Amino acid sequence: MIEVRPSHDIEACLAIRRAVFIEEQGVSEEVEMDGLENEAIHVLLLRDGRPAACARIMMNGATGKIGRVAVLRDHRRKGLGKAVMEECVRVLRATPGVTEARLGAQTYVIPFYEALGYKVDGPEYIEAGIPHRPMVMAL
Repeated sequence: MIEVRPSHDIEACLAIRRAVFIEEQGVSEEVEMDGLENEAIHVLLLRDGRPAACARIMMNGATGKIGRVAVLRDHRRKGLGKAVMEECVRVLRATPGVTEARLGAQTYVIPFYEALGYKVDGPEYIEAGIPHRPMVMAL
């Protein structure tokens, strides 16, 4: 059973992010744990009652920036990333005055985000040693 919703369980989200970004991808803890957790809306996906995927949303005026999208290795290729992203969009559409969703996509994942309706919106840049491209979707 899949359950995905905004959550105050920041520790579960941080554990997923640690496994994916720090342990798998080699992102430094200083970069990943940026101290902005209390300013964010966290989305957590539970699969069979256990944390499996997450994302966070940072609000900036009419823009919701979706970031830190992570799915634990054993749960990939099962539609969980899509479910998390759909919940992020649902949250943003329910927020008065928000007109667009933005994100910084690791370049190898751009096709995933394009399939969800995002468009590349700028040149490649390096973040945490990983190539990214900015993407946007009107809400």
